[in-house]
Amino acid sequence: MSIRELYERTEEQILSPWAQKSAAAVREKEEEPDELRTAYQRDRDRIIHSMAFRKLKHKTQVYLNPGDHYRTRLTHSMEVSQIARTIARALRLNEDLTEAAALGHDLGHTPFGHAGERAINAYTGHFKHNEQSLRVVKYYGRDGRGLNLTLDVQDAIVNHTGDTLPKTLEGQIVRRCDRIAYLCHDFDDGCKVGIIGPEKLPGIVAMRLGTQPSQILDILVRNIVENSLGKPQIVMDKYYEEAVDEFRCFMFDYVYCSPELTQEHRKAEHVVTTLLDLYMNQPEMLPREYAEAAKIFGKEQAVVDFVASLTDAAAVQHFSRYFLPVI
Repeated sequence: MSIRELYERTEEQILSPWAQKSAAAVREKEEEPDELRTAYQRDRDRIIHSMAFRKLKHKTQVYLNPGDHYRTRLTHSMEVSQIARTIARALRLNEDLTEAAALGHDLGHTPFGHAGERAINAYTGHFKHNEQSLRVVKYYGRDGRGLNLTLDVQDAIVNHTGDTLPKTLEGQIVRRCDRIAYLCHDFDDGCKVGIIGPEKLPGIVAMRLGTQPSQILDILVRNIVENSLGKPQIVMDKYYEEAVDEFRCFMFDYVYCSPELTQEHRKAEHVVTTLLDLYMNQPEMLPREYAEAAKIFGKEQAVVDFVASLTDAAAVQHFSRYFLPVI
């Protein structure tokens, strides 16, 4: 019996009845099982070793070019993973599935965060970063073979936001933790930038959740565990759910749509839109991987895939190379 099979047997013995079991995982293209790793462990490893994951280090979370002490898409993904794994372990759900989905949920995010997403959406008429994340893992990486992740991880990635809930409880944990993480950590970064401070938090948030990001995280994680333990669903007490909704509205009013960020985000949108125009008019300039993709998915989709894959710095470099004079 292999190490993987021993671990799969252990999962059957210790995980919750509602947990996804690695032995039952399915891929679109079946592969020979690994001797050491379960299917979800392989998914996690493929995500971590992908170029798309490495690029998250240089993609904006909220603040453009904020310096070394602020969140990027990479640190956000790692923070979601840590929070989600804590909850999954406490509920005896599949921690490997949870980790893979958390680390991969933002692989399709654009340069400049949601500013880049808005620019591509306005240009094409439809673009969502969660759908792009699914495209990335299905069609890019491993010399054009895609990552061939399990269906459970793919489902958790594409449904971490939007109207459809993930099918697995592990995916639902990631969906909850994504919101918890970005609200707390964007608030923390906003305080460091000086846009907001704890004293500006709405009363319902300060009273029910606290004023420090670590305090808010601890309260929400504990509440999710307490309310979901022994149940086939991931739930939070309405008392705290209302406070989280108010917290999100506050963050949109004071941070995400703040005048301090709006001006820079408009510049970012201009860069992304200009690059889309450039490569749509001159698709022969696309890198070979995306030129090949154009033959399969069409020119516009390949251009979107390429521009969405760029880091903030790479997008600025491309823009500077073709649209700014050399001095």
